[in-house]
Amino acid sequence: MGRTHQPGQSEFKATLPEDIDWKPFAAFPLSVRLAVVVGQPAEAAPYVIRVKVPSGIKLMPHRHPEDRVYTVISGIFYIGLGDQFDDDKLQAYPPGSVVVLPGDTSHFHWAKSGEYVTQVTAVGPLGLEYLDPNDDPRNRSDRRDDRD
Repeated sequence: MGRTHQPGQSEFKATLPEDIDWKPFAAFPLSVRLAVVVGQPAEAAPYVIRVKVPSGIKLMPHRHPEDRVYTVISGIFYIGLGDQFDDDKLQAYPPGSVVVLPGDTSHFHWAKSGEYVTQVTAVGPLGLEYLDPNDDPRNRSDRRDDRD
């Protein structure tokens, strides 16, 4: 009996940094970019994405239904836990750090000291719910960036 592979993982494949396909993501402020590295985040299967957040951008309190593992690729990843944005609750994680975030945990991010890139590994489908619907770029006609 042959081994069953996850979708997109039955053949050897490598993605070089210069081949990452960064795209806007409707649930993020305008300048934030997301790249799908492995899998299809909309499906109920493992996926790997990268998120690039420019300096000064805040991702207001939100949660994801799926458990996530963040690996900091570059920059300093500031994340805080809670239902309200509170810069006193932010923790700084340098490149190489691994952060485990259980599903349905309210949290927020800030690119406080410059751009950062994180890699997220999870089992989909990917979900993102802002605690305050007014913070959700999908609900705003102005689609502004959330800079400090």
